[in-house]
Amino acid sequence: MKTVHTEKHRLRASKTELNGGQLVPPFECPERVEHILAELAARRHGEIVAPDAFGLAPVRRIHDGAYLDFLSTCWEEWQAAGYAGEAIATTWPSRRMPLSRPPREIDGRIGYYCLAAETSISGGTWEAAQAAADVALTGQALVAGGARAAFALCRPPGHHAAQDMFGGYCFLNNAAIAAQAFRDQGAARVAVLDVDFHHGNGTQAIFYDRPDVLFLSLHGDPDEAFPYFLGAADETGTGAGEGFNVNYPLAPGTAYPAWAEALENALARIRAYGAEAVVVSLGLDTFKEDPISFFKLESADFTDYGRRIARLGLPTLFVLEGGYAVAEVGINTVNVLTGFEEEA
Repeated sequence: MKTVHTEKHRLRASKTELNGGQLVPPFECPERVEHILAELAARRHGEIVAPDAFGLAPVRRIHDGAYLDFLSTCWEEWQAAGYAGEAIATTWPSRRMPLSRPPREIDGRIGYYCLAAETSISGGTWEAAQAAADVALTGQALVAGGARAAFALCRPPGHHAAQDMFGGYCFLNNAAIAAQAFRDQGAARVAVLDVDFHHGNGTQAIFYDRPDVLFLSLHGDPDEAFPYFLGAADETGTGAGEGFNVNYPLAPGTAYPAWAEALENALARIRAYGAEAVVVSLGLDTFKEDPISFFKLESADFTDYGRRIARLGLPTLFVLEGGYAVAEVGINTVNVLTGFEEEA
């Protein structure tokens, strides 16, 4: 299995995250990729290739043009306005404020496009986000070209990014962009399987009214876990998309047997759907030692569920999402990929 990677991920090197009322070093950090690359090398796990450049056309298939314009200029406008720190949202259009248009001033505009204040924008963020989308699209091209599977080592991650919102460390929805590319290249039905601890609220929002992309997410109960406001079991899609959105909210302390039961249900739904390709939003923050999650998976469990995904027998693109137990993120990532290849 080839891994797609670019050193441009290092351009996303924010210094601040709002957590527990304090500004702390971000949990989503460049070191995550270093540990994954080291483990890939230690286990001689396939070739690592650089991404091709796809431009913004496939990104615009998912994201609003005005939102992309905002991302591309936010940091420069923030600096020009005289703000000393990194760009962090401080105000939002709430339930009592009509969502008419984004303000002209950058302090207001960042809140208009932001879903969570923990994620700052800093120099290099836009360039890194574009590079991550290219990584996902290159992986998709490998799979569409006949590879059984590929691993898109995306950073920053993407599954919290909606059509016109960023947050949860995400700016462009890499998995959704790749899923759309499969559709645009002729796949009639695509599944997105999100195994990150946190609900893929952005991916859900993007495909919620569509029957051609089945979205399934195993995640911490939104009553207990970020991003809180989406991810309930009764969110099943709308309009033509009714029945094509499947959520598995799981309780604090969930261990592998219960998690794997939900996974098997999701895999059965993918088979019944008749998907021609599957995009796996691969978050490793289900690990028992993850600092911002509450599931209890062991490292060996990641190998097992890689095998289970392989039994689908579908062309499969793995797209990196979260995972913040940095010392173990490489082990757990490569365990999934190894399990998949052992079964495939």
